[in-house]
Amino acid sequence: MSRGRVRAAVLVALVVPIVLVAQPASTPFDGFDVFVADVMREWKVPGVAVAAIKDGNVVLSKGYGYRDVEKQLPVTPQTLMAIGSNSKSFTVTLMGMLSDDGKLDWEKPVRTYLPDFELYDEVSARLMTPTDLVTHRSGLPRHDSMWYGRAFTRKDLYQRLKYLEPNATFRQRYQYNNLMFMTAGVLLEQNTGKSWDELIDQRIFEPLGMSRSNTSVRDLPASGDFALPYMERNGKVVAVPFRNIDAVAPAGSINSSVDEMLRYIRMHIDQGVYNGKTLVSKRFALRMQSASSAPAANLDPDAPRSPEIVPGGYGLGVAISSYRGHKLVEHGGGIDGFISSMSWMPDDRIGVMVLTNFSGVNPVTTIVMRNVYDRLLGLDRLDWVARQRTAVAYADKRQKEREKEKEAERVAGTSPSHPLADYAGTFEHPGYGVIRIAQENGGLAFAMDEFSVPLEHFHYDVFRRVKKSQSPIDDARLTFTNGPNGKVANVSILLEPAAPEIVFNRKVTPVKPTSNQ
Repeated sequence: MSRGRVRAAVLVALVVPIVLVAQPASTPFDGFDVFVADVMREWKVPGVAVAAIKDGNVVLSKGYGYRDVEKQLPVTPQTLMAIGSNSKSFTVTLMGMLSDDGKLDWEKPVRTYLPDFELYDEVSARLMTPTDLVTHRSGLPRHDSMWYGRAFTRKDLYQRLKYLEPNATFRQRYQYNNLMFMTAGVLLEQNTGKSWDELIDQRIFEPLGMSRSNTSVRDLPASGDFALPYMERNGKVVAVPFRNIDAVAPAGSINSSVDEMLRYIRMHIDQGVYNGKTLVSKRFALRMQSASSAPAANLDPDAPRSPEIVPGGYGLGVAISSYRGHKLVEHGGGIDGFISSMSWMPDDRIGVMVLTNFSGVNPVTTIVMRNVYDRLLGLDRLDWVARQRTAVAYADKRQKEREKEKEAERVAGTSPSHPLADYAGTFEHPGYGVIRIAQENGGLAFAMDEFSVPLEHFHYDVFRRVKKSQSPIDDARLTFTNGPNGKVANVSILLEPAAPEIVFNRKVTPVKPTSNQ
């Protein structure tokens, strides 16, 4: 299907087809099909694929719903979907292989391998190690707006890291960061002379027989059995364009199926061994699955909590926790139109993979994953559906409260200090690049690469996006500031909520000198 047709709106069908492998007459999965169908219907998810492995044997492998609603094409266990940030553990596994080969030391400075590595803070750049890159303790917040939907190449992003302001000192605290995993990919490429994509193919996909998995959405249409991405727009579930994130591929660009992902999970359960062949050492496997940094606890006293889940920390590209007394290694992934869950219990030798082709409010991967563990562990099944309803409702309530608080800050009766045409122009930040402010339809519009959204006046010289428009600025305000000459000189935007506002300075077109004739 062409990308133009992918944009066509389609409703989620009420009938959910099921594609499955044969199961014994009585299994832990009695009633599971109805359970999944009900969950999908409640959360408007078009398609789900789920597979599980126990003691080296595949005990569940099924597809539910549609990979293409308009054509009524069913999801199968072989359907390719984006796994998003579950790609991070693949990057870490490659690093483990280089470490086993004696080509990478986890605790040597990154500059040992990337002499041109620079950050805003020189101390952080000098002390950063490969371990720091993949455990989210660089001192940098996400800064995702620098790469999401942008035209920068991986090299561009790498060279612009030095302009991103941190909000914490080096190793002070855990802060999830895709750009550091992108940097880990650059390190792998520099170390080996091969692209990250080649390394994934040759050192992971091929040995595991993951012959249909790939590293870019560009490769999906030629794969045959692949899912379209869906999101909710104005109350309807619609197909959306594939999101290309090749520039930060080491952080999240892999596409796979539940069948093939079980092979990867099985290798990690078996501490680096697959079908008798060692891909990575047991030493690395244990290190990867042990906590290296600790995410901050949720200190909101009113937030819903589940005592059955005990956080443990973040390992190398995976999170470590305990589920009902059983060690759980897991990670989630999400990109436009897809949300995934990858997990395993190393001590119980159980692994679960869940893929869905719907992003937004979609707790289905979590609900299904935990239900599968309850069944395979022989435990009473907890009502994760009800708990997720409560969690989603609470998050929605808090979001509305924050929006109300922001609206209360508005000063009524104010006007811009300049005619709207004076705010128009091109502005630039050395890290985030160029944005454009244009005068359109009697107002202003913001544009950054592929994103373009209308703005509305908030108060004084502050503007914000028009509600319901999609853009990387979300609810951030644009604050225009005058220079000494009284003209609009720059615009500040809170593109990264955890860091200071990003200041874009007006680009002035140089005036060509005239020659005296």
